[in-house]
Amino acid sequence: MADNKKFDTIGLSRRKMLAGLGAVGIASAGAGLGTTAYFNDTESFEGNQLTAGQLDLLVDWQQTYDFGEGDTFVSAHPDHDGDGEQSVDIDGEVFTYSDFPDESDEDSNGANLPVLDCDNIPPLSEAYFNVDPVTGEEMETLVQFSDVKPGDSGEITFSLHLCDNPGYIWMQAGNVSESGGAFTEPESLVDPENLGDLGDAIEARLWYDEDCDNVYDGAEPVDIMLTLDFSGSMLYDQYGGVVNTDEIAINGGTYPETTKIDLVELGTRQFIDFLQNANADVQVGVAYFDGDSDGTPRIGLLQGLTTDLNTVDSALSGLRQKLANVVSGSTNDPNPTGSPAVNEGDPDPYSNADDIATGTYIGEGVDVAQEELTDNGRSGAAKRNIVLSDGESFNGSGGSSFASPVDAADSARAPPSGAIAPSPGSVETDVYTINVNGSASTLLAMAGPAGGAGGDLLFFNDLDDPLNIPTVFGNLAAQATQEKVIMEDTLANVLAELADGNGIPLDGNRATLYDELNDPADDPDRDAFRGDGVMHCIALSWELPSEVGNEVQGDTLGFDLGFYTEQERHNDGAGPGQAPA
Repeated sequence: MADNKKFDTIGLSRRKMLAGLGAVGIASAGAGLGTTAYFNDTESFEGNQLTAGQLDLLVDWQQTYDFGEGDTFVSAHPDHDGDGEQSVDIDGEVFTYSDFPDESDEDSNGANLPVLDCDNIPPLSEAYFNVDPVTGEEMETLVQFSDVKPGDSGEITFSLHLCDNPGYIWMQAGNVSESGGAFTEPESLVDPENLGDLGDAIEARLWYDEDCDNVYDGAEPVDIMLTLDFSGSMLYDQYGGVVNTDEIAINGGTYPETTKIDLVELGTRQFIDFLQNANADVQVGVAYFDGDSDGTPRIGLLQGLTTDLNTVDSALSGLRQKLANVVSGSTNDPNPTGSPAVNEGDPDPYSNADDIATGTYIGEGVDVAQEELTDNGRSGAAKRNIVLSDGESFNGSGGSSFASPVDAADSARAPPSGAIAPSPGSVETDVYTINVNGSASTLLAMAGPAGGAGGDLLFFNDLDDPLNIPTVFGNLAAQATQEKVIMEDTLANVLAELADGNGIPLDGNRATLYDELNDPADDPDRDAFRGDGVMHCIALSWELPSEVGNEVQGDTLGFDLGFYTEQERHNDGAGPGQAPA
């Protein structure tokens, strides 16, 4: 390939993307795409300068390039010391990309910084694009490689943070141009018309990088326990269980109000539905924990581990009644038996809940799940314990003392010999936690990978708004399967799809059945992105195969890539120029 090569591209999050992120994007709010009355924002790289509107979409990235010496850090934002590796100094503590590898993936050497949020991502004016590692030339644009050859590949990992309000996001391309460039003698023998062949020669993949570790993750067998808070504060208005007075359709019926446990039911059943449709190699079980009113913590299995996901779905149906049975029923059994079976608790969120069990026994719930993973988990399958709570462990009125939830989680992540009494020894397990306006510090301290430490932000989900519970379960389901590929084709075809109409509509909840290429943008299966700054990574990888020959010598490829967002409120997600004014 000739030396005279410059690719102007702007990459989306995640793996390898081609030599030349240059200008990105569809300029400001809907420019060239029609007008809309909705608040909107565009993160674009026009000459590699991001512009943001009033609905704030922030972007950070890590870029690497493999020119025969393995993946080399090229540029990042933020990059506090200018060495090409993403890093940030927060109150005197430095965090780097390499601090966050996926320990279970030998190809992972880090991840986009999970500590970045809407308050600490620096402005684009502070970005440093570094130098071309091959030529040593300073890059004036995000990617400006001038000596790309067959066998080279690269990546750029963008993280999207939608701040303040939820919104729909599109990925777009524009100004795609390609030319034959310098016309060398070797090229003239195989491409006498000096056509621009580079876009068709490059192999590209666009996908959701759920763990933001810059590596495409395929499917692997996994055993999963859902460990759910069944305390009264998840249901009863008296303890903050009612989220709002909007109707919610669930389990074949409609309730006139929405409670936290309703949202858990929606999220966990969507979790199961996604795994079924993905043909995931999984076992799933369900544990629960409540409080104590009789000297014994109310904990147990709602469903043991099984590959029959229909059975798990049934266990997760009707959680209002099952929770009520646990907290106030005479047997405290979520599924009381009898002839006929009679539900024992009152599931009315506005009923008098003075006499329900009190306390929260998170650690004991973790132990129940770990025993099930140890006794019935499959050899060779990864183990995950997903713990959701809206509270902090404390003693119930029955007098039993709670075990430390942090110690229980430490024991879960450790090998059997590392268990901390009273937790039993168990298989090493990834512990994911979901905090629903509870004790964020406790649930963060619990979160971390198997064999690793707690306090890992990659395993922690902090929700200010319970309405985001289904989205979190959706994203966790996506992490339990192979990462969702939006498109895998030549770079020319990927760009054509991104440049068509409004671009590719992205899905804020990958557990839905939404098809980004074939379903309309306003399809009910497409969800908006949460507006609390949570990091979402989209990956675009590129590779110029080694077998490509002289026909691409001197060719150049340029294009803009960008992200466009619109508010969710009063919006069906149809896109700019298509939504009602």
